[in-house]
Amino acid sequence: MGKAKKKSHPKKRTAAFKEKEASELVDAPHSFIIHRGLSCPYITDLTLDFRKIMEPFTASQLKEKKMNRIKDFVTMSGYFHVSHMGIFNKATSQLSFKIVRMPRGPTLTFKVHQFTLARDVLSTSKRQYVDDDMFKSSPLVIMNNFTGDGKHLKLMASTFQNMFPAINLAQVNIATIRRCVLFSYTRDTNLIEMRHYSVQVVPVGLTRGVKKLVMGKIPNLSKCEDIADFIMQDGAASESEMEDDEHAQVVLPQTLKRKGNLEDNKSAVRLYEIGPRLTMQLMKIEEGLLTGEVLFHDHIVKTEDEKEALRKMVEKKRKLKEYRKKVQEDNRARNIRTKEEATGKHKKPKLEAAAIGDEAKEDSEPENDAAYYKEEVGEEPDEELFRAESKSRKRGSLPTGMKFKNKKLKKAQDKKK
Repeated sequence: MGKAKKKSHPKKRTAAFKEKEASELVDAPHSFIIHRGLSCPYITDLTLDFRKIMEPFTASQLKEKKMNRIKDFVTMSGYFHVSHMGIFNKATSQLSFKIVRMPRGPTLTFKVHQFTLARDVLSTSKRQYVDDDMFKSSPLVIMNNFTGDGKHLKLMASTFQNMFPAINLAQVNIATIRRCVLFSYTRDTNLIEMRHYSVQVVPVGLTRGVKKLVMGKIPNLSKCEDIADFIMQDGAASESEMEDDEHAQVVLPQTLKRKGNLEDNKSAVRLYEIGPRLTMQLMKIEEGLLTGEVLFHDHIVKTEDEKEALRKMVEKKRKLKEYRKKVQEDNRARNIRTKEEATGKHKKPKLEAAAIGDEAKEDSEPENDAAYYKEEVGEEPDEELFRAESKSRKRGSLPTGMKFKNKKLKKAQDKKK
């Protein structure tokens, strides 16, 4: 029989392990994407699809249980460098999406009007371009129409941008930009459209046959006598190239790994939607972590006097909570102190009796039995009375089998006790 394989345990995130982590990994924004509320298989799939968008700096294999609370995820956020948490909350009438800035807020609450899962988006697209390698790098964030009056628009735009790592244009490797996320805001309806695309860069100005050869595809030469016939049979551009707009064509500053995309050559950028889709509306912005002062509300507008009265009421509740907490701590400390005193009084007589007995015993111990006998009786003891082996016994105790034949000795011993 072969040896049993040892279980591989994950590395413990000790302080020494954290110091070895790269600065790019530590500084990058990490995220938790979870779902709460009523159970629904579609919401579970939507949560998994949104985790795909947040790759690679997200907990893609995060396991949730009903016993878990938001406080549990907040406690572990600092341990795993988590900066944002997305929460899909399913209620009986609607679906909401909350974005929380860890660990102290603010909290943005969105109402989800419509959503489409990634598998449904891919099933409706004619051309599907999905590669597992594209999720190894973070996506490019595109913000559209987040301008105008209102601090809530700026806060919303900065929150979306800060959920993903920033890109340094001077040092970025274009080959790592394989995905992009689009957030588009409509002023008339106050709706936000979120789309997720994969990015593909293809060379421009090549015929269909040359493009197949350049990109490493094996051509079908069964109808051609020579390779020149295959190249010259189609002098026009390919059908896919005709679909490209001139605005989508760029001059590459770097050479990409994909064949045919060389530096200082023109290439076309194509987007393939891979899902999911979200249509949502900002409803509320709270100052703290899922609680606190309401900074913005879409339906309710309050005057400054009402806001001031609300602040005073919140401050009063906070002070009352602190006072009650302090009273509870004082009561707990007093109960513990009372219990300790009661336990100490119960044991004190025994301790004092034992101490008195030890002192009496120490005072009653003479240097040897013979001296003790002479001191108490006033006569010299007989030679046979005390044997030599009795010297090794504890001082102040009589030898085994010895009885108080002398009344004076017995009387002195009782008096000493």
